[in-house]
Amino acid sequence: MALQEELEKQGGFLFKYRGSLPLLILVIGFLIYLQSVYLSIIDYNSLTTQVYEILCLSVCLFGLLIRIYAVSYSPKNTSGRNTRRQLAEELNTSGIYSLVRHPLYVGNFFIWLGIGILTQNLWFIVAFVFAYWVYYERIMFAEEQFLRRKFGDPYLEWAEKTPAFIPDFKNWKAPVLPFSWKKMLKKEKNGVFAIFLVVFLFREAGQYLISKTISVDFNFWFWAMSVSGVLYFILKVLKKWTSLLKEKGR
Repeated sequence: MALQEELEKQGGFLFKYRGSLPLLILVIGFLIYLQSVYLSIIDYNSLTTQVYEILCLSVCLFGLLIRIYAVSYSPKNTSGRNTRRQLAEELNTSGIYSLVRHPLYVGNFFIWLGIGILTQNLWFIVAFVFAYWVYYERIMFAEEQFLRRKFGDPYLEWAEKTPAFIPDFKNWKAPVLPFSWKKMLKKEKNGVFAIFLVVFLFREAGQYLISKTISVDFNFWFWAMSVSGVLYFILKVLKKWTSLLKEKGR
């Protein structure tokens, strides 16, 4: 099999399981975080660590904002977490897609990077960046092969002037569609809850490792996780059992 076909095959496989395979990185990062707490590399209760955790959260939320912007201006059946196969009813070329061809994966990078730097382990952070590059490079290759076959010259013209991963702000073109709160709530509710849940579990596991007792502090992290969790389940119910979040063409 030629390299081009091999890369596309690998990308198709990784695309299909892109929501589950990165969990391996999360597990490894979690274990490294616990090791750092155990070895007192991370001073769990220090003000410096608490400020650092807010920094990590900010990186995650920055990535989430990129995803929200991309998803909320996009038409139906493009830009989202919604499928295990390649799907694009039209080509997104305006808004954030005029700056970069894969804004969702740029957003994902910062979300995962925020979790990665929470470990305070330089080698793990470097390994994560390399693994993300190899992993998503193949997914992006497979996606672009699909788009190239489906849209032909319009895709090639857009791809020629639009970078794959590092935005070029001089290419900015205003979004064609208005911002959709309904699509944002439908598609990105998972990400908000997941971010706060992961950070909360990291902290609780670290606290248990130090104190050897299970206790929950009713602090910012607890309430952020709880509120985002309640909102997630409310939106899940609304999406499944009502038409409140439905919007034509979005």
